[in-house]
Amino acid sequence: MKTETYTLNLGPQHPSTHGVFRIILELDGETVVKATPVPGYLHRGIEKLAEARTYTQVIPYTDRMDYMAAMLMNWGYVAAVEKLMGIEVPERVEYIRVIVGELSRIASHQIAIGAMGGDIGALTAFTYTFRDREYVIDLLEMVSGSRMTFSYFRIGGVAADLPDEFFPATRKLLNEIPAMCDEYDDLVTGNEIFQARTKQVGIITPEMGINYSLSGPTLRGSGVNYDLRKARPYSIYDRFDFEVPLGTNGDCFDRFRIRIDEIRQSKRIIEQALDQIPEGPIMAKVPKVIKPPAGDAYAEIESSKGVYGAYVVSDGSPKPYRVHFRRPSFINLGYLGELCEGWKLADVIAILASIDIVLGEVDC
Repeated sequence: MKTETYTLNLGPQHPSTHGVFRIILELDGETVVKATPVPGYLHRGIEKLAEARTYTQVIPYTDRMDYMAAMLMNWGYVAAVEKLMGIEVPERVEYIRVIVGELSRIASHQIAIGAMGGDIGALTAFTYTFRDREYVIDLLEMVSGSRMTFSYFRIGGVAADLPDEFFPATRKLLNEIPAMCDEYDDLVTGNEIFQARTKQVGIITPEMGINYSLSGPTLRGSGVNYDLRKARPYSIYDRFDFEVPLGTNGDCFDRFRIRIDEIRQSKRIIEQALDQIPEGPIMAKVPKVIKPPAGDAYAEIESSKGVYGAYVVSDGSPKPYRVHFRRPSFINLGYLGELCEGWKLADVIAILASIDIVLGEVDC
């Protein structure tokens, strides 16, 4: 007996779409026949706005992309401008950027872990990770004065040096991170209901992950060993000893588990950076008015969501001629439609949560 499919709009006002994101689902009962992602509801034209701002004025706009990891968004953009101008930043700046960048990665992954748990029904996980994230945000506020949109990086350096009280407070937090991660594992990773909802669900094969240019935990969950910090080390990441967590099945469960493991690795990186950080200036010698020579430059870093790149074109004026961002949340969504086909409606929620998107970055 032939059944008739029907169309269901998931979002754009739905708590499990992580923002104003819409998926048009064609369903046969509870089974997804076709899924069509519809981004764009949050589009603010950041790339176009950048053309009417000075190079320094663009920095706060990058905060508004992946606002869960704003420090990393700052980093990718200023790295591109520095490359365009041939600026070599001081040693101390490199260490500061690594420290605050990895703290930002931890905070972002805590959101991802808690939100995925909440989407699947483990609401306690949501409260635990948000509680722990506050301690990380306290440190970033100590450095920048803000708790979300930091605007801390500068072309050639950072806005201010790390205060003296930052160091003992950071080491105290790092000592507590293993217990936090153990708690996430006990509460969620080992939960049999959570495992039933995520294991062997939404499988991304290594071949498809590579073909769709996926990156970050979404790709590494499929066992593809690609992390820019190791594959093409930038800044001073080649000085640190850390591992790249990998999945084996490429399912929702692996993508979730990897983020907990990456928090542990970020802790290792920060500890080494704190031990090695030298004294010195926090700004390179840059002109008061930033006017890069005519040309273009592209720089990319490993953000919490994957490979984040900034492409900057200069015409020699104080304002960029063109700015374009490679946003990993947007790229990772490219496979969502195909990935959801054949799964149940409830599985779509788990699959989307496992990709860990931020709409500010998707729509830019």
